[in-house]
Amino acid sequence: MPKFVPKEVVKQAKEIDLLTYFMNNNPSELVRKGTNTYSLKSHDSVIISNGLWHRFSTHQAGKSAVDYLIKVENMSLQEAVSSVLNRNIDTYIRPQYSNENAPKTIVIPEKASTNKQVIEYLKNRGIDEEIINDCINKKIIYQENKTNNAVFLGYDNDNNIKYAGCRSTNEKRIMRDAKGSSKEYSFRMLGAEECNSLHIFESSIDLLSYATLLKNKGYDYTNQNLLSLAGVYQPSSNIEQSKVPIAVQNFLNKNTNIKDIVLHFDNDIAGRNATKAMIYALDKYNVYDIPAPYGKDINDYLCYSIGLKNRQEIDRYKMKKEQNRVPI
Repeated sequence: MPKFVPKEVVKQAKEIDLLTYFMNNNPSELVRKGTNTYSLKSHDSVIISNGLWHRFSTHQAGKSAVDYLIKVENMSLQEAVSSVLNRNIDTYIRPQYSNENAPKTIVIPEKASTNKQVIEYLKNRGIDEEIINDCINKKIIYQENKTNNAVFLGYDNDNNIKYAGCRSTNEKRIMRDAKGSSKEYSFRMLGAEECNSLHIFESSIDLLSYATLLKNKGYDYTNQNLLSLAGVYQPSSNIEQSKVPIAVQNFLNKNTNIKDIVLHFDNDIAGRNATKAMIYALDKYNVYDIPAPYGKDINDYLCYSIGLKNRQEIDRYKMKKEQNRVPI
């Protein structure tokens, strides 16, 4: 393929998402993690879910196989397009995604007899022990049997468990949803009914970190509505077509008193792009962008602020941020 690739050829290649690419070219690379969710043998931090992919170790994300080959495999545009179009695009067999709107029966991970390892893991991430125990008592966090994973639960209005997100408490980067989980009921901590604001986070750990920061500053975290997205938020390439994540839309539909929305997304490119898209999609509300003052995310900031990370790391990050400031 010549060095110059016509736009129409690139556009054609980008029609192939990552799951389709691997199913047709290297199916043995795929590791099934759950309904519509896969990881890769060679890059186990890559999660492919419902047409999107996200590499959690580097926070790279995208939709097409071309994006993946360039960002993760370090191919040039020409090499990536050539790899995708090494076969006629019409011969690609497309995966059949399950109907996300169909009724789901969640398979709730088995509880362990103790929460000791989960408590220790969260404390090591800087989370306040009183907040951890509060969540355990409210039955929204527990320790999974056998794996000792931390399980973050979400309930519907009838107090039925509809979501369970699992995260490893050891050095392995395991982040998955239990089979049958509904993301519209993702992990959250809700305040009083009269609270008219909503704080949104990328992960459950960031949510708990923010609650800890509030408590450390003398505020009552139980008065706030805190909601995690429980997965990758991939804005549309055309910002005007970006949609509100289902977890957020579900909450707003049932809480019509909300006026103010505060976004606490990561300080990386993916987080900044997601923030920009959300501000546009939520134009009916007062939307505020308040990321971590320093560090990659809210948990980083918490760890720095309580001394779990040293001052040299803070200074290095601040210098890098000033040199590579990403506008939203």
